[in-house]
Amino acid sequence: MKQSIFTIKENIALTSNVYKMLLVGDTTDITNCGQFVNIKLDGLFLRRPISVCDCEGDTLTLIYKVVGKGTEQMAKMCAGEKLDVLTGLGNGYDTSLSGNAPMLLGGGVGVPPMYMLCKKLISEGKRVSVVLGFNKADEVFYENEFKALGASVTVTTVDGSYGVKGFVTDVMKNADYSYFYTCGPEPMLKAVYNTSVREGQFSFEERMGCGFGACMGCSCKTITGYKRICKEGPVMKKEEILWEK
Repeated sequence: MKQSIFTIKENIALTSNVYKMLLVGDTTDITNCGQFVNIKLDGLFLRRPISVCDCEGDTLTLIYKVVGKGTEQMAKMCAGEKLDVLTGLGNGYDTSLSGNAPMLLGGGVGVPPMYMLCKKLISEGKRVSVVLGFNKADEVFYENEFKALGASVTVTTVDGSYGVKGFVTDVMKNADYSYFYTCGPEPMLKAVYNTSVREGQFSFEERMGCGFGACMGCSCKTITGYKRICKEGPVMKKEEILWEK
């Protein structure tokens, strides 16, 4: 973990409430896809955890949804402003288990961490299929960016206004894949768990206090005991997950 000051290079809207922010600074502690950063914002006590979408050289790409005071504040920030950022948080995805034809499933703001993962898997020579799930057409983002990487991309919308009507699991249940990786809201993750016929890895979203394991506020129960989403997670393997009833 490293605390650094980043400079905003760009902060643009991708949809009505989803923004893409490019930051320039010390990215050396970002070593794996699936990690996250924790951002300090003026006037707010807790930092805001945001998944890493991409990291190349000294440029960090974050995609975030405006859902409260913190992200509202971020959406109003402009190029040249500074941010205090904790980097290198979380364990990230293990691509050594992917097999030759991994499937990536992202739902809503669970889509961004899939991008850096997709880049890594393709660089390893894997045949990657990506399923992106949204509620409706005007919420869709990053479809073309995944295609540009060379992945096979399917978009689903709950209302059928774009792509395949339904959920990411409607595509998954008819797909041939060697392994899967997923990130999204918990109901989606549970549905993926119940639909999957292969092993895989899940990235969990959770409210965090410190973001680096000290406060124990984001602990969850697994088959090997309690784990902290921010420290031992956010990525967990399918076989270690215990779902609350």
